[in-house]
Amino acid sequence: MLARAIAFAMPYDKRPQKKGDERIYLIHADNLRHNQFAHPDAQMASGNVEFLHNGMRMYCDSAVYYQTTNSFEAFGHVKMLQGDTLSLVGEYLFYDGEVQMAQIRRNVVMKHRKSVLTTDSLNYDRLYDVGYFFDGGKLVDGSNELTSDWGEYYLSQKKSTFNYNVRLVNPKFELTSDTLHYDLATKWADVRGPSNVVSGESRIYTENGLYNTNTQRARLYDRPQLFNKGRRMSGDSLHYDKANGVATFFRNIYYEDTQSKNILTGNYCRYNEQTGEALATDSALAKDYSNGQDTLFVHADSLRLYSYNLKTDSVYRVLHGYFHVRAYRSDVQAVCDSLVFNSKERRLTLFRDPIVWSDHRQLVGEEISVFTNDSTIDSVYVERQALLVERLDSLHYNQVGGQLMKSYFVDGEMRENHVNGNVRIIYYPLEKDSLILYQNYTEAPKMRTYLQKRKLKRVWAGPEPTGCTYPIGAAPREHCFLESFAWFDYIRPRDKHDLFEWRPKHAGAELKPSVRRNAPLQTLD
Repeated sequence: MLARAIAFAMPYDKRPQKKGDERIYLIHADNLRHNQFAHPDAQMASGNVEFLHNGMRMYCDSAVYYQTTNSFEAFGHVKMLQGDTLSLVGEYLFYDGEVQMAQIRRNVVMKHRKSVLTTDSLNYDRLYDVGYFFDGGKLVDGSNELTSDWGEYYLSQKKSTFNYNVRLVNPKFELTSDTLHYDLATKWADVRGPSNVVSGESRIYTENGLYNTNTQRARLYDRPQLFNKGRRMSGDSLHYDKANGVATFFRNIYYEDTQSKNILTGNYCRYNEQTGEALATDSALAKDYSNGQDTLFVHADSLRLYSYNLKTDSVYRVLHGYFHVRAYRSDVQAVCDSLVFNSKERRLTLFRDPIVWSDHRQLVGEEISVFTNDSTIDSVYVERQALLVERLDSLHYNQVGGQLMKSYFVDGEMRENHVNGNVRIIYYPLEKDSLILYQNYTEAPKMRTYLQKRKLKRVWAGPEPTGCTYPIGAAPREHCFLESFAWFDYIRPRDKHDLFEWRPKHAGAELKPSVRRNAPLQTLD
C-alpha cells in the first residue's frame, strides 16, 4: 500500500536507534485463539484487548498478533495512549514494533496536549515522534483551525507542516495557502506559495512569509501585497502589525488609492490602515491621475499622506512633501523646498523659494498656492515678492512684480492676472507680425491683465500709474529687467523622469524672505 510505502521510505540504517525492550506484550484479552492451519504465525485476541510497547498502551476490540514479526493488527475502538499527553483513536490499526510505526485508519483522532488532529488515515512514527496524514486532515489548536490535504505533526517539537489546499481559520482572520509550517508554541505560521490572509476588509497576498496567528503580526517577502478599501500596497518585503494597523514596506514600493486616484512609490513606505496615514521616503514619488487627461508627478525627500474623516462620507486627505520638491505635469511644473496639498480645499501650497512654470511663463514668490476645480487649475495666489515672467525670446521678457498676485484660469488657461502692492510692469507689445518695436515700463498700486488664447489682450494699471514707453533697445537696464528678475529654466523639470535630480538656484538668486510682522518700537534710541 502507498501508506506503508511512505511509512517505510526512510532507510533503516538512518532511523534513530531503538532503545530498551522492543518486544510487544499482549497484556490482556478476554479470548485468545491460535489456528495453526489458517494463521500459523498469528494469535487471535478478542474482548478488551490490551498491548504494551515501550510505554505505549494500545487497546482494541480484537486483534491479530504476529509475535514472530513483532507486530499486530487491531480492529474496533482502537486506542493508543502514551502518558497523559498523547492519545490516538480510530477503527483500525497496524502496528510494527520493529520500526515503531503505527498506521491507524478511519475516524482517526489524535490528541496531543491541547491540540486535536482529526483525519481518516494517519501514520504515527514513534521513533521520530511525528504523525502524518495524506488523505485530508484538520488540526485544532486553541482558536486556530487548520485543514489541508496532506500534513505532518511533530509532537516533540510542537510544530506541524501542511500542504495542498491549506486553510487556517481564526475568529479574527482566515489564511489560505499552498504550504504552511505552523509552530504550536509560538503560533507563528510560515507560508510558502500563493497565500492570502483575509481580516475584515483587509487582505494580504504573499508567497513567502511569517504570520503570527495570536498577534496578527507578519513578516513577508517576495513582493507581498496589501489590499484595503480600494487601496493597494506592495513592496519587496513587508512588516505588518494588525493590532495598530501599521504596514511597513521596503524597496520598490507601490501604493495606489483607486478612490482618490493617486499613487505613491519609493523604497521605504509606512502605512496605517486605521488612520489612513502613509509615509514614503527614499526616491519617493506621488502620482495624481484624478485629472484623467494627464498625471501630476511630485517628488520629495519624504512624502507624508494624512487622511481625515475616514469613517464618513466627507473623507479628505492632506499630502505633505519635504524637502527638495519637484513636480511635473505636461501643462505645469514646479520646484520648492516643501509643499502641502489639501484635497478638501483643493489647494496646493508651495513654500520656500517656490517656482511654477506653465508653457513659457514662470512664477516665483515667497509662497504660492494653487487652487484646483475638478482637477484643473482654477486660480493661483502668490504672496510676497511675487514675480510673473513671460519669455518672448532670449532677450525679451514680459515681467510683472508685486506683493500679492492672483491668476485665474478657465479650462486650464490663464484668463486674468491681478497684482496688488508696489506693482511694476515691463511689457513688450507685439505687432500683428509678432515684431517688437517698443517696450513699456509702468509702476502702479494695482494692475490687471486679461488674456485670450494665451495672448495678452488688455492691461490696466492704477490708480495714477506712472511709466515710460521706449523704442526697442532704448530703455535703461533697470526698465528692461526688474530687480528680482531671473529665468530659472535650468531648474525646470523637463519630464516625469527629471524629478530625482535636485538642481538648486545659482548662488545669490535665492529669495530673501521679507519680514511679515514686526512689533512696533517701544522706545527710540
